Amino acid sequence: MDPEVSVLFHCAHWRGLQDSQVGVELSERYNRKSDSALERHIKHCQQAEGTQTGEGDALWGHSALRNGLPKTENEEITQQNTQVSPSDEHGKCKGNAVEYYDKPLLILRLGLTSYKEYLGTNWSCQAAELRQRGQTEYKDPLALLAQPLGVGAILCTSDDQVVFIRRSQKVAEAGGLLDIPGGHPEPKAVCESLGETVSEEQITMEMMQRRPSAVVAELFFSVSAEIRDEVNVPVSVLGAPVLLGVALNHTSAGRPSAEFFVSCSLTSKEVQELYWKGGAEANESTDVVFLSRAEALQLSSSSPLWSELCPSAKGAVLLYQTVNPRRTHNTTQQAHT
Repeated sequence: MDPEVSVLFHCAHWRGLQDSQVGVELSERYNRKSDSALERHIKHCQQAEGTQTGEGDALWGHSALRNGLPKTENEEITQQNTQVSPSDEHGKCKGNAVEYYDKPLLILRLGLTSYKEYLGTNWSCQAAELRQRGQTEYKDPLALLAQPLGVGAILCTSDDQVVFIRRSQKVAEAGGLLDIPGGHPEPKAVCESLGETVSEEQITMEMMQRRPSAVVAELFFSVSAEIRDEVNVPVSVLGAPVLLGVALNHTSAGRPSAEFFVSCSLTSKEVQELYWKGGAEANESTDVVFLSRAEALQLSSSSPLWSELCPSAKGAVLLYQTVNPRRTHNTTQQAHT
């Protein structure tokens, strides 16, 4: 449909998944591969960008493409607009019948990566070369890429308006385009949610493997936190996030993003008023734009507005149209633990 984006997998079979229905498998074998030449390249990219290792640097590396689709059991999930087939390197994705919730319906495979690794791989001018090297050396075009997992939200108000924000021209990616609220879940936040203070350098996979439920909690809470910080809407008026699936941004070498549906008990007018008061990350956008639910469900590459959407927003819209999640009337979220 659009060369900038595709859908890796969707949760239409369940009309979306809640946090209790999702698990994680954490392992160093899901980290990117590396060698001394690549590490020098990453360091060079970091210095060129003027970035330093610091808060927010550690990220989750999503390995669904690198090591097969997220694990589920029993029943095949339909794929939309993906390059996955039963016989290719990615394998098949299967899932439980919707009635059974005694164990996670979906398990995401995650490794550890960082923003500087993203700059030196997915966002690097050598991304295509790294894909070729990965295929040649590991028979996997994504083996050398960071593949940081992002999050984004289709935020729907009580009067059925979907919230978009106009990205600032000063941001590094997709300046001036329409986006959805989003960002990245962070391993450091997992430790902080458990009352532990650690530096980015101290975070290890072994440390995260002891906290799988906290990792899932951070994945789901992070999208609500991004809405709070970017749109200035309190978490208390947001419904529990519902996972729609994962979309791939091909303008950054197929970087994955988990997209969610989040309902809001406020009207679009109330959201607009809060937005203009300014949130913690108000500098990242310049305007808030509303589209009716019906219009969002009909958006396509032939729509005039489509060209104004950044890849992450396009992916989220495709997943929203595919899953068409049930709107929840419960706007009380659980504490981030």
